[in-house]
Amino acid sequence: MTHFANKYIGLPYVAGAQGLDSFDCWGFVRYVLLQEYGHNVPPVNINPDNLRDVLHAFRVDLAFQAFDEVSIPQDGDVVLMRQAKNPVHAGLWLDIDGGGVLHCVRGAGVVFQNIHSLNACGWYLHSFYRVKK
Repeated sequence: MTHFANKYIGLPYVAGAQGLDSFDCWGFVRYVLLQEYGHNVPPVNINPDNLRDVLHAFRVDLAFQAFDEVSIPQDGDVVLMRQAKNPVHAGLWLDIDGGGVLHCVRGAGVVFQNIHSLNACGWYLHSFYRVKK
């Protein structure tokens, strides 16, 4: 059986895009949550190229009130990732191939990476969030 993630692999990253053929990281998370899991979560209205805006949004944006933080991810949970101290990137945890993150990365587009591959690329798991029921 083919996993739904395969149809997204390789789609391009475009800052501010939240459409059918290109995404930024949060636009991609929102799209997949809606299309594959039936969850309609709010947009985060920021400039993804402005690190200060990104950091601020992850702390206080109303979109994140749609989620509960969890300690162990399940399929479809949002993953916040960091490259230094603070989270600056989002993806979705998938319970396939031992678990990993489906995310849309600047310069690479949509990829699926296990934890080892994420770490090798400088991404570190920061926290996990599940859509409130």
